[in-house]
Amino acid sequence: MIQGKWIAPGQPLNEIRSIRSAVFSRPVDSVDPMGWNCLILQNGQPAAAGRIWWSDGSFRLGDIGVLPEFRGQGLGDLALRLLLFKAQSHAAREVRLQSPAETTGFFSRLGFREDSVPEHSELIEMVLPGSEIDLDTCKSCNRQNCPSRRP
Repeated sequence: MIQGKWIAPGQPLNEIRSIRSAVFSRPVDSVDPMGWNCLILQNGQPAAAGRIWWSDGSFRLGDIGVLPEFRGQGLGDLALRLLLFKAQSHAAREVRLQSPAETTGFFSRLGFREDSVPEHSELIEMVLPGSEIDLDTCKSCNRQNCPSRRP
């Protein structure tokens, strides 16, 4: 069974930090006190996480990661959609993130576009206008004759 769980700012981040350590090799940073974290559990086991916070007039996403043993099951996509839902429910004007070049395609699938490459960084700044957040899972589905597909 897959479950999503929100962890509010100020709550303990033990499970989040263990995922962050394993995926990004850093468990703690200065955003922790202000970020909302989503935790994805599979059969009760922490499997994926991500976070969202407000900074400089935009919602920011970061540290979206899946433990290696749980990859390929759509859990990263689920974490990203939960974070975008949180932004959308707060009337986000825009959502921003920084991504390594090799993972920009993952974010592009849900509408993020490259915006800039910050100076002295290997990361690419990506942006998604709030008015373009689209969480319709059927939009990119290739299943034929699916009763959920909209015309």
